[in-house]
This record gives sequence, C-alpha cells and structure tokens, in this order.
Amino acid sequence: MRRVTFVDETTSGERRGAGELEVEEERLALRELVRRRVLHRAEAEAEADSEQQVERAVEEFGSNGLLVLVGDRQVTDLDEDIVLSSGTEVTFLRLVPLVGG
Repeated sequence: MRRVTFVDETTSGERRGAGELEVEEERLALRELVRRRVLHRAEAEAEADSEQQVERAVEEFGSNGLLVLVGDRQVTDLDEDIVLSSGTEVTFLRLVPLVGG
C-alpha cells in the first residue's frame, strides 16, 4: 500500500491539506487518481453527487482551471500514468482569474 497525500492550493498562496488516500497500485492514471480523490472527499463529507463532482473536476482540469502537481512535476495529461510511492504528494492548484485583466 502507498499513502498519497493531497494538498489544495490557490494562486493567491492559500494552501491546505486535503486528506490522504491508500493506493494499492504502483502506477495510476491521473484521471483515476482525481476520481478516487473526489470520491474519497465526498464519502468523508457524506455528499451524494460524487460522480458529478468527478466530472466537474475533470472539466476544470481540461479548461485549464486546475493544475496538478505530483511532487514537483506538473502533470498535463489526464491519461498519463503516475508512479506512486508512499508519501507521494499531489497538489491541486486552482487557478484564479485576474480581476480587471
């Protein structure tokens, strides 16, 4: 088992822990990792529309509203396999549009 740590961050510098997830696989596509992270959070918060949340997260990634960093490397393709080890940190960086720009 590998423990993956999730972090939520914004371009304004706000950073907060977003939980951990145990993963059996050594390699996992980013799309599946995003799916599991959203479902895990929805379970913890007892939310019913988790599959819709997964779709929104994937759409946000596709529209460049969300960057994903695995360690210090940006992952740009949802179908890219990520090598996971215990302690892997995955950062979801939400991009905030500039006001007046």
